[in-house]
Formats: sequence, C-alpha cells, structure tokens
Amino acid sequence: MKTKDAWDWGLGRWEAYFGLVLVSTAMYALVGEPWGRGVVATALLLAMVPWYVFLGRRLIGRDRTDAAVYVYIAGLILLCDAAILAAPQSSLVLFAASPQCFMLVRWQYSLVALVLLNAVPAIRFLGSDPDTGAIVSFAVWTAVVIGFSMFFGIWIDRIIDQSRERRELIQQLETTRAELAEVSREAGVMAERERMAAEIHDTLAQGFTSILMLLQAADAYIGRDPESARRQVGLAARTARENLAEARALVAALPPAPLGGSSLDEAVGRLTERLREELGVAADYTLTGERRRLSAGAEVVLLRVAQESLANVRKHAKADRVEVGLAYAAESVRLEIRDDGVGFTPGASHGFGLHGMRERVGQVGGSLDVRSEPGAGTAVVVEVPA
Repeated sequence: MKTKDAWDWGLGRWEAYFGLVLVSTAMYALVGEPWGRGVVATALLLAMVPWYVFLGRRLIGRDRTDAAVYVYIAGLILLCDAAILAAPQSSLVLFAASPQCFMLVRWQYSLVALVLLNAVPAIRFLGSDPDTGAIVSFAVWTAVVIGFSMFFGIWIDRIIDQSRERRELIQQLETTRAELAEVSREAGVMAERERMAAEIHDTLAQGFTSILMLLQAADAYIGRDPESARRQVGLAARTARENLAEARALVAALPPAPLGGSSLDEAVGRLTERLREELGVAADYTLTGERRRLSAGAEVVLLRVAQESLANVRKHAKADRVEVGLAYAAESVRLEIRDDGVGFTPGASHGFGLHGMRERVGQVGGSLDVRSEPGAGTAVVVEVPA
C-alpha cells in the first residue's frame, strides 16, 4: 500500500488559497490599471494556471533535486515579473508565488527565488523617483511580502520533512510487519509440524509398533498353539482399529480417540489392560482421589505420557511387572508409571519420546521426572496443574 504525503491529503487547501490570491490579483490589475495594461497583466497571471496544473502541481512535495522543479520556478518568476511590469498592482500575486518556491526547493534556494520575484517591483519602484512616504510604504509592503513568504515557506518546508519522515517510518513499519508476519507464519508451520510429529509418534507409530509385535508373536504360535495365535491376531486387529480412530481424530482435529466419550482415568485403565493382554505381564492400575474432568490440554498431556511410557515398556523394558497410578489432588493430578525392567541411563537417551513428553508437559505448566538406571527398572512421574 502506498503511503500518502501531507500533500496527497491537503493539497486542495493550498490550491484554494493560491487560486483566491490569483483571482484577486487579476481583478485588482484590471480595475487599477488602464485597460490595455490590465488585460496584459491578467493574461500573464492566468498563464500561471496551466503552468501550475501541468508542471508545478506534480512537483510539490516530491524530489527537490529534479531539474523540472527549477524550470517551473524560473517560469513562475518570469510570469510574475512580467505581470508586475505590466501592472504594479500584480505584485499582490507574490503572496501566492513566493510560498510555492518554499514548497518546491530548500529554503536556501527559495530565498534566491524570493529575491528575484521582488527585484522587478523594487527596480520599477526606484526608477519612478519616489518621495520619502512612498519609499516607506514600499519598504513596509516588501517586508510584509518577504516576511509572510519566509514564515509560510519555512513552515511548509518543515511539513514536507515531517511528511517524508512519516512516510519512511510507515514504510519501515510495514516492511517490519511483513517480515514479522512471515517469521510468525514460518514459526506456526514449524510448530504445527512438531505437533503433528509428536501426535504421530505418540499414536500411530506406537500403534504400528504394537501391531508388528503382536503379529510376530502370532507367527510364533501358528502351528503349535492356534488359539494363542488367534488371540494375538485379535489384539493386533483391535490395535489397528484404534490406530484408525486416532488417524481420523488427527485429520479432523478432534480429541484423542481414547478420550472420546470416556474419562481420563478410564482411558489410562484401558491402556494398562491392553498392555497386560499384549505382553502377558502383571500390570496393575490404581486410582486415588476424587476423579474429575480436567482441561482438554491437561488430559491430552497425561494420556500421551501414559501411551508413550507404556509403549517404551512394551518395546524396551522386558518387565515382569508394571504399576500405573493416577492420583487426583486438590491442585494437581499425578500420573506415575513404574516397571521392574532392564532400565536405562536417562541422560544417555536421545530418543524423540522423552523429548516429546517433556515438551508436552511443559506446555501445560507441569513437571516430568524420569528415574531409571540399568537393571533397576524405570519410573516416570508427571504432575500437571488441575
């Protein structure tokens, strides 16, 4: 969007002033001078109109180094001085011509133009052998014209500078805003990618891992224990259906499928029961405190941590016993998952799972503690505000 200068908003007011002065001067010249000289002066004054419309108007408030600016001022001086030579009353037009010089060039150059505009009236007056009273009157008139022009012109010069500074500042702000919008858009895209990566890792990837493990277990039972093989295939089919539900929830931006139509404690209980069925280990789930609904963000975080922790038990722990506890307190909810598996060194783990859990918990202002060591099992404890 193009930023407007002061002239773009208020040039009509200046032009109304110039037009009023020009018309008044022409009428004054026609009335105060013999017909022939008055007509010549009026014609010269009216010639300033097309000169301004076709050249001067587009230069006001623009580039002050443009050669066309000086051509316009030179033509303006010639027309003014010629009109004043034809009819002295035409000097009234200086109240419109002089300020234009300040609107077009710097005030130092405008002073030169001001001298040239007033030179012809001064020479013509001095050549008429005036008396003392006339000299005083002329001096006062010249001082008024010059003083008014300088005051008006310097004021306009400041308006031009402020307008340009404002335009440059707005352009800089617009550029900065566009850059910030692009950065924000890129950050939003990156955040969405990270969110989707975490969701896919915590749901679909874990589900596919479970399906693969169950099918591998079923393959081992085929031929020698068909009933166990069918049970493993059935668990794999159920996991596939759950994965499909999770995929649909992700696409539709719905709450996680395990939370659909049920509470958090019920979903965590189902996850624990599923682990028991898949691995055949002792998996106990305990609920303490008065169950209640939490914010959607807190429930999703606790569910995802439970899914990730149990998936790690399934893939890495080789545990014989797993304990899952969900405790509701007055100001927080605590989820704790323990196993007696092979353990690991938490500082040496660089997987996406732990990093993703910490990111999720941090987003809701919670805390995550992972305690483990080789051969001593693992404990994952997460607490979020209620």
